[in-house]
Amino acid sequence: MAAAGDCAAVIQARGLDKSYRNGEVVTPVLHGIDLNVMRGDYLALMGPSGSGKSTLMNLLGLLDRADAGHYALDGHDVTALSASQQAVARNRSIGFVFQSFNLLKRMNVLENVALPLLYAGVSRHTARQRAATMLEQMGLGGPFGKRMPNQLSGGQQQRVAIARALVNQPPLLLADEPTGNLDTRTADEVLDVLASLNRERGLTIVVVTHEANVAARGKRLVRLKDGVIVYDGAPTAEHL
Repeated sequence: MAAAGDCAAVIQARGLDKSYRNGEVVTPVLHGIDLNVMRGDYLALMGPSGSGKSTLMNLLGLLDRADAGHYALDGHDVTALSASQQAVARNRSIGFVFQSFNLLKRMNVLENVALPLLYAGVSRHTARQRAATMLEQMGLGGPFGKRMPNQLSGGQQQRVAIARALVNQPPLLLADEPTGNLDTRTADEVLDVLASLNRERGLTIVVVTHEANVAARGKRLVRLKDGVIVYDGAPTAEHL
């Protein structure tokens, strides 16, 4: 596996297996997944319901643990880390964006964005400054920071979620159906933000989606079926 300092690949997964157990019933989901995601890649992960794409996203995001195989994240083997060590690695190396935004309703926008920094031990003053800067970069500076999430449009909430995901400057952004709750125009605006982050900052992005137009915005398409990768290449019309 990669050693620390091997920065060519942000994700190196080898032989990932995953099954779920419910009493005596075992349901296999992933079978020997091998996947490299290089720095600066923009990958769309697609597949029918039950194909394993959400399970794979959870493994890559250190939200779940594989039954077998190895996983190196940003040059560090994270396979055998404890739950607390995985949490540290997750906060340091991964930003998450979800379909439902997952903003905390009791906190204003600035506080939501600053939260990952506070978890990382950054002082409240510095966290708020960095959160304000990130919101400015997302086009939500000034008075937006004092608003509550329910005072924003869906597109604005998703841009806040992206700001929160990136405030720790992680090398990897994982987005799970990021436009699923948005209308077409607003979805295009969010996809423009992701494309800009990938193009101008070299941010590595993995997007789980069932929408061909979302996948087409990426540089690479990985398609799953029955827990195995059946296509890995350019997002051509034939494979979307």
